[in-house]
Amino acid sequence: MKTGCQGEAYLFRFADDFVACFQYRKEAEIFRRRLGERLGYFHLQLAEEKTSCIEFGRFARGDARKRGEKPKEFTFPGFTFYCGKTREGYFKVKRRTSRKKLNQSLKKFSEWARKARDKLRKGEMLRRAKIRLKGHLNYYAITDNGAMCSTYRYLLTRILFKWINRKSQRKSYTWERFNQVLKWIEWPKVRVLVNMNPSERSARPLNV
Repeated sequence: MKTGCQGEAYLFRFADDFVACFQYRKEAEIFRRRLGERLGYFHLQLAEEKTSCIEFGRFARGDARKRGEKPKEFTFPGFTFYCGKTREGYFKVKRRTSRKKLNQSLKKFSEWARKARDKLRKGEMLRRAKIRLKGHLNYYAITDNGAMCSTYRYLLTRILFKWINRKSQRKSYTWERFNQVLKWIEWPKVRVLVNMNPSERSARPLNV
């Protein structure tokens, strides 16, 4: 990536999506043009709805405010990246679950719960729901994303409560009793599983 660039340049790839970062906007625009030309050689083209060139980084917030705008954000992969600050006021890249992914995941879970209530016993339904929630947290429970994970956990729990109570004409649980059951089965709690603070990661001792 750095060959032929005057400033810093990086490429981050996940499956068929990627983010290319350049210190200078001109070099970003050149990269986008040449990439389009290269793909065209193979009769391919960029997905324009997913492709954009934005200002992002430690100066982006200040520059955006001068224009009376908010700093730009981007999504990759499943996370929304935005310009944030540390407690000391220094620039920091922060990440949160993208609203689109959160809504898609909740919709998918709701559809599963609706069908599962007619096929699974309560215990099995709770067990599988726990696995689904744990899988979501294993991916999204990273530094600075606790609030979005807590929101997801709460909404998913409410969906489960709704559909498990529709297994019969009489409600199976009150909200209080339902939470007691969740505590008994060790319903996953939100805690940071991946530390995204470089300084803290580098401070950890290495196992040799």
